[in-house]
Amino acid sequence: MAHQRLFDTIESVQTKNLTKIYDNKAVVKDLNLTVKGGELLILIGGSGSGKTTTLKMINRLITPDKGSVFINGTDTTNYDAVTLRRNIGYVIQQIGLFPHLSILDNIGLIPKLEGVDKHSIKEKVRTLLNLVDLPADQFIERYPHQLSGGQQQRIGLARALAMDPRLLLMDEPFGALDPILRKQLQEEFQSIKSELNRTIVFVTHDIDEAYKLGDRIGVMDQGKLIQIGTPEELLLNPANDTVANLVDATSKLRHIENFAVKEVMNPLPDYYILSEQSSVEDAIQHLSTHNIEFCLIGTKKHLIGYSTLCNLLKTKDKNQTLKELATPHHQLQSTDSLSSALHSMKNKNHFLSIIQKDDIPQGYLLADALLLKLI
Repeated sequence: MAHQRLFDTIESVQTKNLTKIYDNKAVVKDLNLTVKGGELLILIGGSGSGKTTTLKMINRLITPDKGSVFINGTDTTNYDAVTLRRNIGYVIQQIGLFPHLSILDNIGLIPKLEGVDKHSIKEKVRTLLNLVDLPADQFIERYPHQLSGGQQQRIGLARALAMDPRLLLMDEPFGALDPILRKQLQEEFQSIKSELNRTIVFVTHDIDEAYKLGDRIGVMDQGKLIQIGTPEELLLNPANDTVANLVDATSKLRHIENFAVKEVMNPLPDYYILSEQSSVEDAIQHLSTHNIEFCLIGTKKHLIGYSTLCNLLKTKDKNQTLKELATPHHQLQSTDSLSSALHSMKNKNHFLSIIQKDDIPQGYLLADALLLKLI
C-alpha cells in the first residue's frame, strides 16, 4: 500500500479554542495559535503550562475536549488518525527506539509498514543518517545500545523524517543531554532545519534554546498562550511580568543601557563592500568566495544600501547592477545606546544597520548578533 501524503506543503497550522481538561482542571484552555508555513515556532513555559499537551493534540495523540486543529485550513478530524500521524514527524526526549531492531529497521519501520520496498528504505535510511551526521556505513547495522545518548537522539530525528513529513513536532528533543552535547546538537539542528525547510513546532523549557532556534516564541502559562512574537519582541516588549521573568528581559536590557553601539559594532572589511556598478553575477561569485551572506553597496565613505546573497540568487537578470537592486540601509550613530539600537532596528524591521560618525560609515551591526550578546 502506497503512502498517502496528506500535505504537499504546510501553509498554516491553526488551533481554535483548543481545550483539554483533566480532573476538572483545564491544562490547555481556549488556545488560539497560528503557525506559519516554514517557520520554527517555539512553545515555552514552566512545567504544567500545557506545551506537550498542545503538541499531542496537534497530531491527535490526545483528543481535545473543545476546539479544533486545522492544517492548511482543514480540520484534522477529517483525516484518519493513523494516516495523519504518519504525515507528521514527532520527536520526543524519551526517544523510544526498539532495542531489538537495528538502526536500519528502527528508522525504516514506518516506511516498511507503508509498503515501501526494502531497497528504497535502505537508501532513504542512508540519506537520513548522513543528514544527521551519522555516517551510514558505520551506523546502519548497529543497535540502540551501541549508541551514545546524542547518537540515539539523532536517530530519533532521522526516524521522524523517514516519511518526509512537511510538519515536524519536537518535544524537548535535547532536554536529557548534557549542556555541551545539547549545544552541539542545537547547532547541527539549525543547519538541518535550513536544509529541510519544514514547518516545526518545538517545545522547550530553555529560553536560551528558544532564542537560538526559534523564528517566533509562544509563551504558555497555566494552559494559556500569554504572548507570541519574535525573540526581539519578547525581550523588548514583554506582555507581563511572567514573560519578562521568563526571558530575563530586565537584567538583559539593563546591562546594555549604558553601552554605545560603537563598542560592539563590526568593522567594515573591504571585501564586504562592492561597487554599485558590479553585476549580480559577479556579486554572487564574490559572496560565495568569501563565504558571506550580504554585501554593502557603494564605497567605504559612501554606501547606498545593501543586498543579501538570497536576493541576488533570486534575481533573474544576473547582468543587472547592484545599484539597481540596492536596499536602503538603516543607520545608527556611533553614540546611540545598544538598547535604542535594538528598538530602532526592530520597529523598522531591519536586520542590518550601518554605524556612522560625522556621516562616515564606521562599521555595521546585525540585530541577531546583538541579541546573542544579550543571551
